[in-house]
Amino acid sequence: MADAFSSSSETVIQRSIDVAARTNTAPEKLEELYEIKKTCDFISQRQFKKVALQFPDELLVDSVLVAAEIEKNSSAKTFILGDTSYGSCCVDEVAAEHVGADCIVHYGGACLSPCRRLPLMYVFEKRPVDVEKCAAAFRDLYPGTQSHAIILYDVNYSHAISDVLSLLSAEYPNLVTSELVVEGDQCYSHGQLKNQPNDSCVSERDNNHVIFQFGRRFSLKSGLSITDYTMFYVGEEGATLRNFMMTWNRCSFCSFDPVTATGRAESVSINRALMKRYYAIEKAKDASVVGILVGTLGVSDYLAVLQQLKDTVRGAGKKSYTFAVGKLNVPKLANFLEIDIFVLIACPENSLLDTSEFYKPVVTPFEMEVACNRNREWSEEYVTDFQRLLPGGQSHVPLADQQEEDETDVSLITGELRSHSLLKSEPEASCGSSVVLRNQTMTVANTGSAASFLAHRSWRGLEQKLGETPVVKAVEGRRGIAIAYEEEGTPS
Repeated sequence: MADAFSSSSETVIQRSIDVAARTNTAPEKLEELYEIKKTCDFISQRQFKKVALQFPDELLVDSVLVAAEIEKNSSAKTFILGDTSYGSCCVDEVAAEHVGADCIVHYGGACLSPCRRLPLMYVFEKRPVDVEKCAAAFRDLYPGTQSHAIILYDVNYSHAISDVLSLLSAEYPNLVTSELVVEGDQCYSHGQLKNQPNDSCVSERDNNHVIFQFGRRFSLKSGLSITDYTMFYVGEEGATLRNFMMTWNRCSFCSFDPVTATGRAESVSINRALMKRYYAIEKAKDASVVGILVGTLGVSDYLAVLQQLKDTVRGAGKKSYTFAVGKLNVPKLANFLEIDIFVLIACPENSLLDTSEFYKPVVTPFEMEVACNRNREWSEEYVTDFQRLLPGGQSHVPLADQQEEDETDVSLITGELRSHSLLKSEPEASCGSSVVLRNQTMTVANTGSAASFLAHRSWRGLEQKLGETPVVKAVEGRRGIAIAYEEEGTPS
């Protein structure tokens, strides 16, 4: 395995990064692209005084002009926010509250995860799409006019879907298109205020002919299930498409990329991807120490699922530690060598990480529940939205009774016996003993805390050594960079 921290001096100094430069949008096009009039109406009608404008990195070039136009046409003071530490698709309610904002206007792509702290308006980026070529690609991929297909799309192409549907609806009577429905009591999008209390949301459990998930809603014909349909996705390959394919993994997918203006049948093997996730679940079953990564502060109910994960991990006899590390990368997680596996709490589009370069696997809350909750079995259902796992959610499964007799099984990775109740007999606040009574199957188990791991490390971090360090006068320090200080000469 390659060292994540090693690189030559020339690589570090001469490294180049490709950044797609974007020019400022012409002032006369700002209204069309950023819906300034609608935004000002939203602000004025509700008499907001402080407004947070959240832009993704690629749209920050227009942020100052947009903010100036909004302030000129309304009485509100604006604050410009960049991406969150976790991704541009999520709404940064925490940063908005830091500036005392009354509401948020979120620009660009969005995962449409529900937020409930502040009033919210979405303004999607209107990316260009050739509707004629899109319709032609659909005809090539679905030669049978009686095909049952559902049109899904990235939010940035929602403005063109009605035109695509008008070109195809006459030929394809069984064609269904999804509509964007923003969940939340104070969410505003497409020129209408969305009052969507939770009890009014139509779900598969309430009516198996209407699907409402990931901010999309579509109706199925009576007598048909979603597995009887194929999916046609309009948008580039990425997290949104991957999330849809993993969730509806029994449906075939085709896509149209507006950038290249080409359509294709998605050839990614969903079964193969699911098997990779199942391997991660087996790793989670073998793990003794679990790191819970907080990957969102904006999606509602993230604290509830955090507590549920702690209870689930504890019930399976594992220790858990909670981390808030911002955007994940390999060096950050490599600092925690004591952790056997990480579980990430994030929005559906940011949950499925490619962890092939990470030293330890990163799983989703659903996968951790499959590993730790004996009442939840691995099946064709795959859940990326953690809110569905909470009590009252469509995929909630109560925890197994901890009083039941412990069961052992065989790890498919190590071939060894493992138990689901390693720490059940350990007191809640144990700190003085390194071994505890386990069960009839295995008598004792090592349950040392993270502090014991730290004690055996060769390097334990900076030590203060108060009173042990002599006091000296200030001296001139080194000059240069760490790999080549001036007094050391040129490195060979």
